[in-house]
Amino acid sequence: MKNTKTKKMVLFSMLLAIEVVLSFTPLGFLRVGFLSITMLHIPVIICAMALGKRYGAALGFVMGFCSFYNATFSPTITSFCFTPFFSMGGVQGSWTSLLIAFVPRIALGYGSGWFYEKLSAKNEKAAPIVSGLSGALINTIGVLGGIWIFFKEPYETVLGNTIVTLLLTTVGINSIAEAIVGMIVAIAIHAVLKHKTL
Repeated sequence: MKNTKTKKMVLFSMLLAIEVVLSFTPLGFLRVGFLSITMLHIPVIICAMALGKRYGAALGFVMGFCSFYNATFSPTITSFCFTPFFSMGGVQGSWTSLLIAFVPRIALGYGSGWFYEKLSAKNEKAAPIVSGLSGALINTIGVLGGIWIFFKEPYETVLGNTIVTLLLTTVGINSIAEAIVGMIVAIAIHAVLKHKTL
């Protein structure tokens, strides 16, 4: 029992380190043509599948914190959506920025682990597919939904376009690509988990 707990903590620590490296280096983004596909959700999905939904939620919190930190100390024009400590052109973040930074990422880890846990005993092939896709979609829908609810007008103003247009163009295409990447990684990890147990 103690040995199992130690193994889980070691694996969680490794995935946490990978998450931090991806968050603070260019390695966190896969650039394919005009697409910039984030890889930040991948360690969280792996963690949720390998260690369970609670560990997944914990690593999702780390992902959210990295997002908040980057938005605060290395801001871009939309950083007000993820931190209350940044303003640009009269647009300022608020406490709701913290909801957007943290809640979707925690939900990503928990949800991905929950789907994997529920389906792995019933449908082994569907479990990693649903887990990977759901993780990526929970994050995307949560973040964009939060921006829509709390910062729709300022977000559209700084980007010079409507959220709907952005969803149908680059953001939408990126989200689909991120969901596909999440699914592929989840299937690969599932194949490993079938042969190894903690």
